[in-house]
Amino acid sequence: MAVIDTVDFFYLRMGEVEAISDNSQDSLLVRVSSGGDLGWGECDAAPLVSIASFIAPMSHGFCQPVGASVLGQRLDGPDDIARINREVRGKSLDLLQTSHTLAGIDMALWDLLGRRRGEPVWRLLGHGKSTAKTPYASQLFGDDPQQTLAKGKAQRSAGFRAVKFGWGPYGRGDAATDGEHIAAAREGLGEDGILLVDAGTVWVDDVDAAAARLEALTTHKATWLEEPFISPALGAYKELAARAAPLRIAGGEGAHNFHMAQQMIDFAGIGYVQIDAGRMGVSDSRRVADYAAQRDVRFVNHTFNSHIALSASLQAFAGHAQDDICEFPVEAKPLSREITQSLIERDADGLIRAPDAPGLGLEIDMDALARYLVPTEIHVGGQTLYSTPQLT
Repeated sequence: MAVIDTVDFFYLRMGEVEAISDNSQDSLLVRVSSGGDLGWGECDAAPLVSIASFIAPMSHGFCQPVGASVLGQRLDGPDDIARINREVRGKSLDLLQTSHTLAGIDMALWDLLGRRRGEPVWRLLGHGKSTAKTPYASQLFGDDPQQTLAKGKAQRSAGFRAVKFGWGPYGRGDAATDGEHIAAAREGLGEDGILLVDAGTVWVDDVDAAAARLEALTTHKATWLEEPFISPALGAYKELAARAAPLRIAGGEGAHNFHMAQQMIDFAGIGYVQIDAGRMGVSDSRRVADYAAQRDVRFVNHTFNSHIALSASLQAFAGHAQDDICEFPVEAKPLSREITQSLIERDADGLIRAPDAPGLGLEIDMDALARYLVPTEIHVGGQTLYSTPQLT
């Protein structure tokens, strides 16, 4: 019987972090060891808060540190990962960072188990094969329509058939200017391209403000409008979805567990559910993918971090041929591209797949980790509860 011996966190950060909608500017990598085997994962969350949730002293019975339910646990198969997930979510119920911290650990557990067995994670999850996905170049809107046009042209020239434009100025000014951005995006992408638009929750729950943008989105044949509202605003989502057809509404990256995503699928009227394994973990992501298929909702990964997170997100729906589009970050900071020795690349047809190699199929570049590592210590009551572990 193998047990979990250590869980190590590595806080990585660019030299300068800007107040922009780009969560590739820092990272929290997780390394799990068990019986001499290693696995890696990545949390899409504030790194220091996530570390604290792993080691924080117990507040009460349902607010225990995540580490209390992970270290020393048996790790022999997928059932053990499921059991660890249940125990963490139960004992750390009132610790609101739990899901984000657990997501990276869960990812690393699957990576470790896959490496131990010589199998890719998608096969351990029960998929018969890794199906091809059309990657969409995920980027921010330009500061003005001319920049948006140029960005669309650049990605189409780079071979991307699908492009998503998000955040930036969109939704923060008037509807006419937003319409100019959408027209520019379509022109840059070409008439046959797949145009995706991300509002970044800018309207919170204001249905009328979102609806004012529908004409431009429909005219220029956008496939979806993503995250017009915050994830809990299910009623607003449902009302907009009814008004938007044939345009479909996408959302779900704000869901941190299966049940949150289930609520969006059942009650928000979304056509696409977008799940981030760095916020939910591989285990719950797979559950959402299967549930979405039952409810005739398309599953899409949400990824704006490293290719560790990209691979993990792809594993969950690797075998779902109907879910054939995936997010592919193209404007991520150097940190997120350099921390693995290789990247998930497009094939000759411009498609990508979850890797066939064991685990998540990627190797960590330890030299890159050393370049971006932020040494960290957490002290409580004169006791050191956490210090950055050795890289080797």
